[in-house]
Amino acid sequence: MNSSLIGKIEKARRYEQELDRIHFHKAEIEFRGEHDSYTILLDGPNWRCTCHTFATGFDTCSHIMVLQRILHDMVEVEARYQHEQPTLAGASMSQD
Repeated sequence: MNSSLIGKIEKARRYEQELDRIHFHKAEIEFRGEHDSYTILLDGPNWRCTCHTFATGFDTCSHIMVLQRILHDMVEVEARYQHEQPTLAGASMSQD
């Protein structure tokens, strides 16, 4: 194996542990939900989803919420929270 390729593999492994190096500005994500597959778009701080909940005017949905949690440190601060998430009795959506 080429020695320069070995160095690149080692660097990639180090980067894998340093997620703060990764920052999403735009993304198109396919999300397989319980009832259908949806497309989630991230454009700067703005999220959109093709699901029914988002289309009915909530401006967020469970698909966006989970991606905000997974990608939290890899998206702009403004993109971490679409809107204030409702607090439901007995539900926990704690933010780090």
